[in-house]
Amino acid sequence: MSGPRGVIVTGGTGALGRAVVGLLLERGARVAVPYRRAAAWRELVAGAPKDAALFGAQTDVADAGSAGHFVERAASWLGVLDGLALAAGAWEGGTRFEDSSEGEWERMMHANFASARAVARAALPHLLRQGGSVVTVGSRAAETAGASMAAYAVAKAALHALTRVLALENRDRGVRVNGVLPGTIDTPANRQAMPDADRSGWTSPEAIARVVVFLLSPESAPVTGALIPVDGRG
Repeated sequence: MSGPRGVIVTGGTGALGRAVVGLLLERGARVAVPYRRAAAWRELVAGAPKDAALFGAQTDVADAGSAGHFVERAASWLGVLDGLALAAGAWEGGTRFEDSSEGEWERMMHANFASARAVARAALPHLLRQGGSVVTVGSRAAETAGASMAAYAVAKAALHALTRVLALENRDRGVRVNGVLPGTIDTPANRQAMPDADRSGWTSPEAIARVVVFLLSPESAPVTGALIPVDGRG
């Protein structure tokens, strides 16, 4: 196969994560997904092919101990861990910086940065053993100031910085690290939240997933340290 053999996908039960998982399974990869809600996991399994090589376990990916335990179980089940898609995240905003609460800052850093840091740290020793690729899911908002969503934008900016650091530290050790930066993703939740918005510039989860899977695959071997906007149509 031309793609990765064994991949962990955080956020794999969300709209973008499901698209990434589906495309990986379609291309013959074995996939492991940490999840928080059992109902979301059951929905993912129900939508997958009956013979899908899909593993899941309930996990708080932002907790270092929980993330480490999951990665060890997943790596054992996968056999080879050579791909990591860090798609877990959440959005909260709508207020100016001075009006944003401490709880909002904690939630945004927890969901959008701490989760990626914990899983990447646990997975890196496995990736270093045989080489592999990491793809983070950042946000265009972090590159365009993110007015009225300070906590979210800052958390995603920290993720972008982590992506660059990991790429530099591991470029000579056989592990590539890149990020994709979506704008507004065309999901049912976003359509419900913004019923009157112009969706002409929104991007489908499937279109973003194709870029993620490309960056996970050997076909993108020359690319590392890139933060790629994926906010066109698709």
